[in-house]
Amino acid sequence: MSAASNLLVRKLEVDDFGKGFLALLAQLTTVGRVNQDEFTGRWWELNDNPDYYIAVAEDTSKSQLLGTAALIIERKFIHSCGKVGHIEDVVVDEAARGHNLGHRLIDELVRVARQQGCYKVILDCAEHNIPFYEKCGLSRKEVQMVKYLDR
Repeated sequence: MSAASNLLVRKLEVDDFGKGFLALLAQLTTVGRVNQDEFTGRWWELNDNPDYYIAVAEDTSKSQLLGTAALIIERKFIHSCGKVGHIEDVVVDEAARGHNLGHRLIDELVRVARQQGCYKVILDCAEHNIPFYEKCGLSRKEVQMVKYLDR
């Protein structure tokens, strides 16, 4: 990884298709086949929606993405029509781990959630990731349940 001065944490841009965004996500889960037109269409859809914010960490000296995380804002009726931020799809490139990038991405999403008026943020993670997220200021609460739907 290049020097920290070359690291920029920012919002996902349409040109990030060519900077390894999908390959980065593939280190987290199955991405499938997404061509540039599909990426661009989805980017415009999400960019125009104030309830989505995808952060990336870029090594500007290499024009390469090293990490990403997403914030999805849920609008509620409870808590006086409050908002909850859901942090999803957190991944740091395997070669760049251990340099505080994940923490910086989480901090950025918490900042955005606060700015957007969220009263809390929620993040689901694997058991082995709990210590990392506790270092980021999150705490364990309750249990996640899931039901996968057939497509």
